[in-house]
Amino acid sequence: MRLMQSKLIWQHDDWPHLVITQANVTQSLLMARQRQGELIGKARAIGLGQTGSAVQEVLFQEVMATSAIEGENLNPAAVRSSVMRKLGFEPPTGSARSRQVDDLVDVIQDAIIGFDQPLDHDRLFRWQAALFPSGYSGLQRIAVGKYRQHTDPMQIVSGLPGKEVVHFTAPPSARLGLEMDKFLQWFGQTAPGAARDAELDGIARAAMAHVWFETIHPFEDGNGRIGRAIVDMAMAQDLGAPNRLFSLSSQMLKDRKGYYEALSAVQHGSTDVSAWVQWFAQALGQACVAASALLDAEVDKSRFWATHSQLTLNERQRKVVQRLLDEGNSGFLGGLNVQKYIKMTGTSKPTATRDLGDLVRYGLLRARGQGKAVRYDVAVPGWTPSG
Repeated sequence: MRLMQSKLIWQHDDWPHLVITQANVTQSLLMARQRQGELIGKARAIGLGQTGSAVQEVLFQEVMATSAIEGENLNPAAVRSSVMRKLGFEPPTGSARSRQVDDLVDVIQDAIIGFDQPLDHDRLFRWQAALFPSGYSGLQRIAVGKYRQHTDPMQIVSGLPGKEVVHFTAPPSARLGLEMDKFLQWFGQTAPGAARDAELDGIARAAMAHVWFETIHPFEDGNGRIGRAIVDMAMAQDLGAPNRLFSLSSQMLKDRKGYYEALSAVQHGSTDVSAWVQWFAQALGQACVAASALLDAEVDKSRFWATHSQLTLNERQRKVVQRLLDEGNSGFLGGLNVQKYIKMTGTSKPTATRDLGDLVRYGLLRARGQGKAVRYDVAVPGWTPSG
């Protein structure tokens, strides 16, 4: 087994005193603040509530992404129905449901909604236990609702058997009590409005909290998802309100390689975490830009339905049009055709052809191509045809 050679961050004498020294981090933090401010301003301008469709979509993206980062692909239908229930809506009859998904949504929501409640050992235990209700991670039985206790090194490993590469080794289990005490004390003392508020920038604080927790790696499994929930909590604390405006995990998933490389670099360096905070701030700014585009799409969809509010559509037509809208601008891969309509609605070819013809005549869809190659796109002004 090959080891990545370098001194680990927690092996330095000044651990866990994390510092930021590079001046260029300030510019990245300011840019992230600007993007965040623009997003908040847009949300207020359109009257975004705490349970609207855009909020549902952001929470959906966060749940899907935080699992996908770990290589776990959840059932999108189960995630959507769970998110709807959590936000007080009734999902469609017969919607898929998964306890695993429900529990993950509960963890993320508890971190965001309960941002003003203390983060302590017990709360972390409950989060981790919720992620593994069966007591198993895959086929392996793991410690649930408590920190790891095994004497073997906690290592992040990749590669085939016999050719494994150890990317990181966490502090030994015997140190976890002290390590987590220090982390939780710091997290509480640096929270906005705390008695010993260190006036640490909230974005920098979220970045530092994430790398600190991931370095300790206190659980046998679930550390990544819990670490990102801590980020959600820290960002909600920074805003002073539940943050359902952007999904940072979605941005981390888009640059999954960069995310892991940035984490690995800081974990194999000194306690100066400037480079990591800069990467984190840039990722946050990009997440806000993506969320702003999502809000624009939600406004487009609302205007679309308002424009066509006088039309009477059957259930099949409304379902398909909403699906196209939910896929977003150019989002429905390959465009809609008769066969896809039949598959989505379970109807016959003559009915599908008639439904689609009516939707084109009503102005809800645009048709392009001829014969069997005809494709249909939702007729939202400014939206481009699907690829």
